Amino acid sequence: MFDSGLGGLTVARALRARLPAESIVYLGDTARVPYGTRSADTVVKYALGCAKVLIERGVKAIVVACNTVSAVALDVLRVELDLPVLGVIEPGARAAVAASMGNVIGVLGTTGTIASGAYPHAVAAVSTRVEVVGQAAPLLVPLVEEGWLEGEVPRLAVRRYLEPLLARGAEVVVLGCTHYPLLQAIIESEAAAIAGHPVRIVDSAHATAEAVADFLREREAAAEGPELGRLDLLVTDLPKSFADVARRFLGTSVPHVTQIDL
Repeated sequence: MFDSGLGGLTVARALRARLPAESIVYLGDTARVPYGTRSADTVVKYALGCAKVLIERGVKAIVVACNTVSAVALDVLRVELDLPVLGVIEPGARAAVAASMGNVIGVLGTTGTIASGAYPHAVAAVSTRVEVVGQAAPLLVPLVEEGWLEGEVPRLAVRRYLEPLLARGAEVVVLGCTHYPLLQAIIESEAAAIAGHPVRIVDSAHATAEAVADFLREREAAAEGPELGRLDLLVTDLPKSFADVARRFLGTSVPHVTQIDL
């Protein structure tokens, strides 16, 4: 699996919990993060480069653990690559529709993900009766990477982004960026405070892990056995900094981080 940086580790964590026997090669393109502010053509080029590295390591499928790449490059990857490619938006959209009971779905995401319209498109593929409203939340990624996961600063930022969504009637909020699950407790609390009642929060990382599990089971390709699969971490820059922050994302000790060139 790959991401522009750290955020996709929430998907890796969910996948290891759901499929502990699977070995994962994770590539974080830390030299070119963030992808969320890049043009679609640039994101496609970067994504193809990341995928090539993973294919050279003999993977059986690729999980695009990045909402931005899933929004603008997934179709190109599926055409260009000779192996299965799964993204995080389609599973998140399905989970949101299931949770919405026909009510409005709100999406918090990067500027690129929201501008792409990928979530409304993915939701429409599941149900044409559900309205989707989006809100770009660019401050949340740096807050997560700086470790500001509690306190007044992240609370006020989260409130600022949630208010427009809930004012437009959102009863379900999708965490449309893989960094955001680390702020889920604050998001749930602030959403309930604004709305006056609990608001369902959909974590696309867990939805993606379930989708991968279903995919591998259907193709009889799932790893089996009692041993925990390997987790290989690759980055394109700053391996020590990546390792320091990765502990927060994975919730456990971090294996050796290897720096590579793309």
